[in-house]
Amino acid sequence: MEELSSLMHGFAVVLTPFNLFLMCVGILLGVIIGVLPGLGGANGVAILLPLTFSMPPTSAIIMLTCIYWGALFGGAITSILFNIPGEPWSVATTFDGHPMAQRGRADEALTAAFTSSFIGAFFAVVLITFLAPVVARFALKFGPAEFFAVFFLTFASFIGMGKGSPWKTLAAMCLGLALASVGLDKVTGTLRLTFGHTELLTGFDFLIAVIGLFGIGEILASMESGLKFQGATAKIRMDAVLQTWKKLPQYWATSLRSCAIGCWMGITPGGATPASFMSYALAKRFSKNGDNFGKGEIEGVIAPETAAHAAGTAAMLPMLTLGIPGSPTAAVLLGGLLIWGLQPGPLLFIEQKEFVWGLIASMYLGNVVGLIIVLTCVPLFAAILRIPFSIIAPAILVICAVGAYTVNNSMFDVWLMLVFGLAGYVFNKLGYPLAPLVLAIVLGSKAEESFRQALLGSQGDLTVFFSNWLVGGIMGLGMVMLFWPLIAMVVGKIRGGTKSATA
Repeated sequence: MEELSSLMHGFAVVLTPFNLFLMCVGILLGVIIGVLPGLGGANGVAILLPLTFSMPPTSAIIMLTCIYWGALFGGAITSILFNIPGEPWSVATTFDGHPMAQRGRADEALTAAFTSSFIGAFFAVVLITFLAPVVARFALKFGPAEFFAVFFLTFASFIGMGKGSPWKTLAAMCLGLALASVGLDKVTGTLRLTFGHTELLTGFDFLIAVIGLFGIGEILASMESGLKFQGATAKIRMDAVLQTWKKLPQYWATSLRSCAIGCWMGITPGGATPASFMSYALAKRFSKNGDNFGKGEIEGVIAPETAAHAAGTAAMLPMLTLGIPGSPTAAVLLGGLLIWGLQPGPLLFIEQKEFVWGLIASMYLGNVVGLIIVLTCVPLFAAILRIPFSIIAPAILVICAVGAYTVNNSMFDVWLMLVFGLAGYVFNKLGYPLAPLVLAIVLGSKAEESFRQALLGSQGDLTVFFSNWLVGGIMGLGMVMLFWPLIAMVVGKIRGGTKSATA
């Protein structure tokens, strides 16, 4: 009852004309970002974050999260109509969404995608509403050792559960930790790795790094690929919406399973993209029409869209309660909270209750507003792709430069943004993931501070990280995640040897 009362107060905070206006603007901007390949939720939030510096924190976070929800919705539009995934997690939607569009069922596919996205996000927000206060109260028992154990588990989970080479993930993370150590040492007050540059006294600003890595890096990659759009017209008929809504209840098992997968992958650092593929694969495995997947099966649209939105929304849970982002976009939002003087974590639910519950209430309303906007404005968003990419790319680059300059009113930050942009482009070419790099830049200094505080309290005794069941359990789970690729390889070889011997 206490949570429901706080949530009602949160709705009172959100239901002001200014916040409702920002919510609609955020959804519209987010859908446009989701429609344009080469951008994405993390990129859009990072590029537009400087616009919110003059806003109250609650209004700013409402706009930024709505940009994120809009990007989640927008990725499905290009996937279904053009077979161009606007977002990485929309790739699985193209498998059945585009064949449905080719058969003249675009309105049915879009309605199923948007409605499933709404259901997945709603499920995750309900989970956050009731689980976040519990996690926050439990986290109040944490000391420096426990917080470092959680940071360690987060870093290790990216290595153990991430796709691609764990060595590349580890290398990207180590580079991020090195960049996070530049500037003033918070414990001793000495300068580190500034090389005489006064601009680096406070270290690398995370926002500059994120705008460069995501915004500039992705645009350079898209320009190199010679991305071209072909305009198309699309509309959603109301009778098709109603007919599709009548069909959706028969896929309740798929939706429920996809919600569970998405929430789990969002809370852990799995992310929306693996959640969408995993949900699609399981839906194909358990569906009666599994053989029709890839030919225009509506269930093949429902599963990935539900899981992607559930994962994207659930990633906010560890960010709010523990200060640990579950996705790159959550990492950008975490940096925004730090810029506004807010410290994500368990104390946020005590010291800033109005902010937290206003944010959670905006998640409910944002998804409702987003569903209405995308169902009514599909022709407008589809027409955006008629704009030549040669016009869109320079406009985005200018926005990135302006955003970087406004952080500290310094041209040094603009040049630094370009350096990070080139680094992001090289990382993409070489197959190195950017999410662990950004996570390490955001959390590196906090992890180091917790580690050193724990050692100061124990007089250098490393057993402090295994001194009780809580910290020992988290560290043990982190060690399992760290060595999971090696464990999986050994288990695979043992099974392969056993099968060979049996044969």
